[in-house]
Amino acid sequence: MANPLKCDLCAEPATVHLTQIVNNKVHKVDMCEACAKAKGVTDPSGFSLADLLLKASLNPELGGSSKARCEQCGFTQVDFKKQGRFGCAACYDTFKEMLEPMLEGMHKGTTHTGKIPQTALARKSLYDRLTKLELDLTDAIKTERYEDAARTRDEITHAKQAIDPKPSR
Repeated sequence: MANPLKCDLCAEPATVHLTQIVNNKVHKVDMCEACAKAKGVTDPSGFSLADLLLKASLNPELGGSSKARCEQCGFTQVDFKKQGRFGCAACYDTFKEMLEPMLEGMHKGTTHTGKIPQTALARKSLYDRLTKLELDLTDAIKTERYEDAARTRDEITHAKQAIDPKPSR
């Protein structure tokens, strides 16, 4: 079973999931029911996601500090609250203590791993297998293990058919 998302404010299991799109940028917040009610998330007058994130980051239990300032651009957490984004790439290092707890709660870790389409992953796996088989075939021929070479040749044929199932003429 996958780990349930945690509340960005208190680390309890999140049951309220918010998405805000500002200037074509998606921002997400996950909260438990109690924090969602306390923040007035269901209030139709609206709320600022940056404000919510900033309040979470200033929570003393999460180690946030409102005094931090980016040395490169001078951005502060208050600026982040107003703009909903950072001023430069160095801000991510400056506000690392604030970001890591938020990212841990929102994602499966703090390191971007990217996404690979399943078909591309399967194709790469087949090509990797084919490459290994071809090396095994070369090794079997060099060491005069002809029965192993014949089996490997057959496996190569099957792997190539899996990649391109059309019969060759």
